[in-house]
Amino acid sequence: MAKREIVKFGEDVLRQKCEEVTEFNEELWELLDDMYDTMMEANGVGLAAPQVGVLKRVVVIDVDDDNGTIELINPVITRMTGKQNGTEGCLSYPNKYGYVQRPNKVRVKALNRYGKPVEYRGTELLARAFCHEIDHLNGILFSDKVTEWVEEEK
Repeated sequence: MAKREIVKFGEDVLRQKCEEVTEFNEELWELLDDMYDTMMEANGVGLAAPQVGVLKRVVVIDVDDDNGTIELINPVITRMTGKQNGTEGCLSYPNKYGYVQRPNKVRVKALNRYGKPVEYRGTELLARAFCHEIDHLNGILFSDKVTEWVEEEK
């Protein structure tokens, strides 16, 4: 397991749509493990593969709840309800924060690292993380959805 460099805003890879994962093997597992290590070292709650320069539909999330670390391969949001408006940041935008409206509840279907179907339901922060990271897989950045930028956190 190794830490990878996080791609910063302005790099073309962040605006590209990611490819579906079709092979569930050691290379994928290494990517997932590296992404987790990278996210934790950067004090993040989520990281998408394009943020480490890999155009694959792969996400890791850990919002420090009962779900533990969530790995999503080829995720699809199947249901969104409610609304929440809160401050969001992004590891590809160091020290930048803005208000983003997201659904308050989200249901996601995906595959795990072994290619087996999984389903998650998230509310509040987890719902926000699902939406934010899955947006990354489609070349959408949180800055596209910011309604108001806020001062840098000190």
